[in-house]
Order: sequence, then structure tokens, then C-alpha cells
Amino acid sequence: MQLDTRAQTLLKALVERYIADGQPVGSRALSKISGLDLSPATIRNIMADLEELGYVASPHTSAGRVPTPRGYRIFVDTLLTVQPLDERAVEARLQPQAPQKLIANAAQMLSSLSQFAGVVMAPRHESAFQQIEFLRLGEKRILLVIVAPGGDVQNRLLLTDVDYTPAQLQQSANFINQHYSGLSFEQVRGRLQSELAQLRDDMGRLMQAAVEAGSAAMAESAEDVVIAGERNLLSVNELSSNMSSLRAMFDLFEQKTGLMQLLDVSSKASGVQIYIGGESTLVPMDEMSVVTAPYTQNGRIVGTLGVIGPTRMAYERVIPIVDITSRLLSNALSQG
Repeated sequence: MQLDTRAQTLLKALVERYIADGQPVGSRALSKISGLDLSPATIRNIMADLEELGYVASPHTSAGRVPTPRGYRIFVDTLLTVQPLDERAVEARLQPQAPQKLIANAAQMLSSLSQFAGVVMAPRHESAFQQIEFLRLGEKRILLVIVAPGGDVQNRLLLTDVDYTPAQLQQSANFINQHYSGLSFEQVRGRLQSELAQLRDDMGRLMQAAVEAGSAAMAESAEDVVIAGERNLLSVNELSSNMSSLRAMFDLFEQKTGLMQLLDVSSKASGVQIYIGGESTLVPMDEMSVVTAPYTQNGRIVGTLGVIGPTRMAYERVIPIVDITSRLLSNALSQG
């Protein structure tokens, strides 16, 4: 249902006041802050209509009203006036540098600017390697050693059907390093079937096993989500007022599965997205909202970042923080 101008003005005033002080807003206060020349009776009638439509609710202990998730949604979609943020004031904090450092700085910047939790889904890069080695540990037991271009080393144990000799292991490692060094394991996987026809079947199986294990090892070594400022949420009464809320909040941070799902969904959308607790099944708590935006590298979306905070957050401040951080991170990654 389309709200008329008076109802929109009163709903906007109510949400803004509630975000500011966290107390239910009564008709008397609305008559002062809305700027409308309406009688208290008219305001009460409009508020009763808004409550019937599901945009506001009345707590049992108060004569005032509070926004519902549906009320927050219409507020952020149609009534919000976003406050501009000086991009130059924060640009220096995200200058081109190592990607891992940029991601950590972006999460920290989102947290410090919003005073809530900042979160960044790390870029999804293919798992390139510089070289591999096979070390025979015993019968049908091989240690796969993977050296990444940056010098990081990953080890994986391979249990094989065949007992390979040290000479065979050396031959296989030499073949992979000579032909595939600098590629990702995903790229190697696609080329193995056609290019390994010249080798014996058991050698081909060893290399297939190495590629599968190497791909898994590189994926596990990447930190999928970087979070900063979780402790800020402990001072938000709505999020820390009871044990079930605290448990749900820290489950989100510790397990990260739901957080990854939410960030992955938002990476497929353009621009800033707002997920409001109680409305979105991706947000585990009614009192929590997440504001996200995708970021790019050389024009391609590679991840998502955002702010996690209470539903009662100053969206007009948080939205530009998320928007500008995504653009600055995109620029820095593309120039780095």
C-alpha cells in the first residue's frame, strides 16, 4: 500500500528519533519533531494505520511506538536521506599495497567509521603454485609439498594405490613444474587429461591426486572472511541484552558459514544492499542488520564488504561508508 505524504513524514520522523535514542516514540513527540501542523488525534489515527499496516509496533510497556522490520525497509528504500561522506578524508587509508593488507585495512576502516563490525569477503583468486615436490614417507604414503609464488608452503599427505619409487616421484614433480608452474591447480586440472596421455596411467593418477589435494590446500589457506570490531557490538544493548542474542551473534562470527552465504548473495547484486533482521532469512537475529556492497578488481567483482550492526543503526551514515569503502578498495586493488 502506498503511504500518503503525511504518513511517510511521520514514519520517517519516528524511525529517525528511534534510531537516535532507542526509546519508543509517542504522538506528542511526533507532533513536535515532524514539522506537521496536525492535531494529536490526527497523529494518533495515522500511527494506528501504520501499526495496522505492520510498519510500527507498540511495546507493551510504553504508549509510544517503534519501527518494525517492514518499517525499516520502507524507510531505507524510500524515505532515507543519505549523509555525504568526504571521500578524501578516508582515501589515504586504502592506498595500493599488498592485497591481504588492503583487505584487513578495509575491514578496520568500516569498523572505525561505523563504530560497529566491519567485514570483508576476501578476493577469490585461483590457487596458483610455483612448484611442487613429492616426498616418499613410506609404502603408498607421499607428502605433497606446494610452494606458492609468494613463498608460502603447504603440505598434504597423499595415500596412493601404487607404491611409487623416489625416481617416479621426481619424474612426476619435474613434469608438473616444467609444464604448469605459475598456473592454478584449477587450470592444471583442465589440461591433465589430454596432456598426460604420454605418461603411464599410474603416473597420471598420482598427478591427478596431487592437483586435487593442492587445490584443496590452497583454498583452505585463504582466509575467506576478515572481520574487525566485533567487540563494538557488545556495547549495543539490543544485540547483547540476553544470552541467546549473544550466542547467535558470535555463532555468526565463529562459524562464518551464514556470513559467507550472505556476502556471496550480495556479491551478485549491484551497489549497496541492506539486509534487515526479522525480514531477511540470511540475517540470524531480528535486532541485526547488514549493509553490504560488492568490490571489484580491474572491473570484475571479486568480493563483498559491509557493516554488521543493530537494526537501529544510522543508515544514512553507514550506507555512504560502505559505498565509498567499496569504491576505494576496488581502486586500490586495481592499481596494486
